[in-house]
Amino acid sequence: MNAEAIVFQQPCQLSVRSLPLRAMVDGDVEVEVSHSGISTGTERLLWDGSMPPFPGMGYPLVPGYETVGRVVSTQGNCGQGQSRIRVGDWVFVPGSYSFEGVHNLFGGAGSRLIVPHDRAVRLERDLGADAVLLALAATAYHTVACGGAREPAAPPDLIVGHGVMGRLLARLTVAAGAPAPVVWETQSRRQGGADGYSVIAPDDDDRKDYRAIYDVSGDATILHRVIPRLAKGGEVVLAGFYKQDISFAYAPAFMREAQIRIAAEWKRADLLAVTQLVQSGRLSLDGLITHSQTPDHAAQAYETAFADSDCLKMVLDWRH
Repeated sequence: MNAEAIVFQQPCQLSVRSLPLRAMVDGDVEVEVSHSGISTGTERLLWDGSMPPFPGMGYPLVPGYETVGRVVSTQGNCGQGQSRIRVGDWVFVPGSYSFEGVHNLFGGAGSRLIVPHDRAVRLERDLGADAVLLALAATAYHTVACGGAREPAAPPDLIVGHGVMGRLLARLTVAAGAPAPVVWETQSRRQGGADGYSVIAPDDDDRKDYRAIYDVSGDATILHRVIPRLAKGGEVVLAGFYKQDISFAYAPAFMREAQIRIAAEWKRADLLAVTQLVQSGRLSLDGLITHSQTPDHAAQAYETAFADSDCLKMVLDWRH
């Protein structure tokens, strides 16, 4: 059986190809994809060839780790009781190893996927295309919750960047009952859309006593700007993905006894937690998807996602 998929043949070279799907084994589910999201972080680095050495890296590759769709078949044991995945369930899939003959990095941008049942997360159907945002929401949640591997960190009182990740992190902070964070955003077009928190340009902020600064901008020079804004003993959390080496001036960090922490990829516990927050109504995903295209216009979709500052989130609609 074959399925359509987005394929990066080489950096900056995209096609939509029919690829063979791997055979199903016990515990697998087949998902008919409704929507998949385009990541402007790691997926951009795969697209332009600037991704640092990464496990499984190579071309041609199928990208994508933000996929939602309907289960159309199952094989063998697919869970028990409340956790069982059944035909007809709507699920979120954070990537896959579905396609043969290519690298699956991260393998979610296709019309059909074959995945182990415990990789899929069952959803309420009325979430629709917004459900592709669960991976970014889980990433934002992980920056504070750390996947349950350690005590939760201090929530942000300053967030750098008001893209989708910054908005989700701010919404999560407000939903948790913590004081509303300040968000820095340099692009005036992205300074709107705040709900329960304020967004300002960095040059309009003279505060220098932030306890926890979370960077989601991906700017490799950010430490030079934010360390002087820390309170003594404050923490900077690097929650973006940086293709360049990061450095900082030692003296300002020394005087503040600054802590620097890296937040890596989310864990399943983070994904389940944000799914529950969304389905209970405590976390809203509204207003974050701004653009949609069909796969036959995939090249245009990726160009818009990566180059248009008005595009917060682009999704591919596989339904037709």
